[in-house]
Amino acid sequence: MSPSVLIVDDDPDIRNVVRIAVERAGMVVHEAADGRSALEQLGRTHIDLVALDVGMPGMDGFACCKAIRTRSSVPVIFLTAHDDEIDRVLGFELGADDYVTKPFSPRELVLRIKAILARGQPAGTTEAIHGDLHIDFNRHSSTLGGVDLGLTVTEFAVLGVLLGRPGFVIDRNAMIDTIYGGNTSLSGRTLDSHVRNIRAKAKALGYEDVVETVRGVGMRLGTCTA
Repeated sequence: MSPSVLIVDDDPDIRNVVRIAVERAGMVVHEAADGRSALEQLGRTHIDLVALDVGMPGMDGFACCKAIRTRSSVPVIFLTAHDDEIDRVLGFELGADDYVTKPFSPRELVLRIKAILARGQPAGTTEAIHGDLHIDFNRHSSTLGGVDLGLTVTEFAVLGVLLGRPGFVIDRNAMIDTIYGGNTSLSGRTLDSHVRNIRAKAKALGYEDVVETVRGVGMRLGTCTA
């Protein structure tokens, strides 16, 4: 079945440009002109990824993403005219998987969509356990001490890479390449935002050491024990 992408933007011209590019890539496209319409579509239609504009009237993209995360872990890419770090950090804290600044290349957006969707596809090992951390790649399930962590697709991918080599320090650039693929200009700050989210979710369950940073080198999986 072809992936289904929901494009949410109040500008019909942008929706049209993105729709053409995404459909040419073999995906099914749904459209919404505002946040509330997007939430309604998510409630009645199977969606594999949401491309979400930030600056919409009424319910903006941040509010929409926050509402999405209360009901779904569907991947979200923000489309925004702003390139401020504070906006990027807020977006990732709300659970976004990626961030594309306008004006953007439709081809680049399609590549990022494909990269995110590929993160949800299991390959090789189907399950992995380290301390109290248990990941099931087929079910896209991640639990800590038996409790669901509620990770986004990208957060899940970050833990998956670390769990592939427990105890080893992984260079940040190597991790970005593994998770996002070679077609990316993402900075280490983007990865750091996802790691902060993982740590916050783990801390809420009483775990302080899920991801350890080795300054100047990279990061590694902690003991994952309370």
